Amino acid sequence: MKIQDSVVFISGANRGLGLAFAQEALKRGARKVYAGVRNPTSTNTPGIVQVELDVSDAASVAAAAAQCGDTTLLVNNAGIARLNSSVLDVPMINLSREIFETNYYGTIRLSQAFALTLANNGGGAVINVLSDATWFARPMLAAYSASKSAAWSFTNALRVELRNQNTAVLGLHVSFMDTDMTHGFDMKKTSPRQVAEAALVGLEAGKEEVLADSFTREVKQSLSTEKAIYLNPPEIA
Repeated sequence: MKIQDSVVFISGANRGLGLAFAQEALKRGARKVYAGVRNPTSTNTPGIVQVELDVSDAASVAAAAAQCGDTTLLVNNAGIARLNSSVLDVPMINLSREIFETNYYGTIRLSQAFALTLANNGGGAVINVLSDATWFARPMLAAYSASKSAAWSFTNALRVELRNQNTAVLGLHVSFMDTDMTHGFDMKKTSPRQVAEAALVGLEAGKEEVLADSFTREVKQSLSTEKAIYLNPPEIA
């Protein structure tokens, strides 16, 4: 799929990776970008149309899909992360429910709502934002990791099903990015703009999976080895 002249819908597009996706899509010639946000503002950026969206609300998702019927590329970017002090903590259950509602069920809702739209517009594509946490669960991010593992599984099933309507599905895996979500974390971080660029370049090249940074590639490559990183985590990752 080519980004030139496409119409892109991005969830969670008010900042971080979502905003970077919007900017990179316009740079590559997208005709229009719908920015799905909880609270639209009066900000007027040429080429970007803010759309009210709460991915945890089925009615909100349906309304956004109805409003944006010319979409040819859906980017499921909206996501939340919450730290848990221990996987044994009782609050872990409610924390997991909250995270899954956005990161997993939100991805399903938007994919279902826009699938017919994409088909009617020639097929198009879906990009699902995943994580190195899909395969490597840090204890403090156990609930988040579980949500991304679930979203990866859904992404793989969605890819197979949507091939029948000529819709490409790309899974984007990335480790820590320099965004509000990771503010205060002292570790190597990747620029959101770099990640968005890698995803859109990969999509145009026909890739079905993009590993956006060196650590994510290292984790994925280790999965079938005896020294898989998820079994032998580094002290700092």
